[in-house]
Amino acid sequence: MYLKAGSALLLTVALGQARAADTNAVATSPHMPDAYAQPAKLVDLGHGRHLNLRCSGRGSQTVVLEAGATADSSTWYKVQPLLAAHARVCAYDRAGFGFSSEGPLPRNLDADVADLHALIQRAGLTTPLVMVGHSLGSNIVRRYASRYPIDVSAMVLLDPPAQDIGRFAPAWQKDEDTLSVQRFAFLHRCEAAAEKRQLPSNDPQLSHCLGEANPLASPRLNAVNLAHLSRPAFWHTVLSVLQDNARVFKQPVPAGETHGPTPLIVLSAANTYADAQPRDRKGLEEARAHTQAQIVATSSHSRLVRVPDTSHDIQIDRPEAVVKAVEQAMQMARHAPE
Repeated sequence: MYLKAGSALLLTVALGQARAADTNAVATSPHMPDAYAQPAKLVDLGHGRHLNLRCSGRGSQTVVLEAGATADSSTWYKVQPLLAAHARVCAYDRAGFGFSSEGPLPRNLDADVADLHALIQRAGLTTPLVMVGHSLGSNIVRRYASRYPIDVSAMVLLDPPAQDIGRFAPAWQKDEDTLSVQRFAFLHRCEAAAEKRQLPSNDPQLSHCLGEANPLASPRLNAVNLAHLSRPAFWHTVLSVLQDNARVFKQPVPAGETHGPTPLIVLSAANTYADAQPRDRKGLEEARAHTQAQIVATSSHSRLVRVPDTSHDIQIDRPEAVVKAVEQAMQMARHAPE
């Protein structure tokens, strides 16, 4: 929902790429492993569809990692190896992203939850699961927990996006609605080019569809990512996801949403709106704080943790903070009331 029309930021958001190595000491490489240049396990969902599932580690507890809006499993490249020392950890590419097949449209929360449920069943993942969701992934996790509460032992949500923003930042929302028209016109041009097999392109406008190579990825991995972003399936999915985002995030957290005593930890980033215009920042921060407080209130066994020195991509900036929260969530689940 933060894409600017014609911006090369699309590549960064789409791939969940890191901007720079984290200076807070963690024992992970800043470079993305070449393992992401190939699928891990293609789980058959039937009807000719499959989702790419990446599992590692061992343990009685299984953790499922749910990426943000247009990211794939590579966004967890710092978090997953750290968590794998404590539990079985699985990340996956949602339909239309990474190595996963395109799914039926529209790609909304219900479609993602249905796919996730099918994936868990077809892959034989041991439930109940600790579910970790970043950004839009937090909405997917919450919807899944509401629909299949018996499958979820705990949730960790990374910087859930602000909802009902127009109530707190009306000027920003007005500008966003105007930009949205330009943004979708640009995305439709990219989609058309992909369908004609014209991506990558030297056209000045179409060159922005794919952005630049990730300096933290190898030439091989960048080539694979470029191929993913050149597929019509990617653009069909991106357009559908972002169209649904506009609807989801204009609404408040559902008044009736409740997760009972299910342990819930919300990690709140320190600098989500660092690049926002000064006139908008206060309202955006208020909207996010209100949203996250509402989400915390949906569980009687919850906490809000503010994570310093982080952008919206907490999993990239402070992976150790995510690991700590997951460990705490697992401990809370072991002592949760029946």
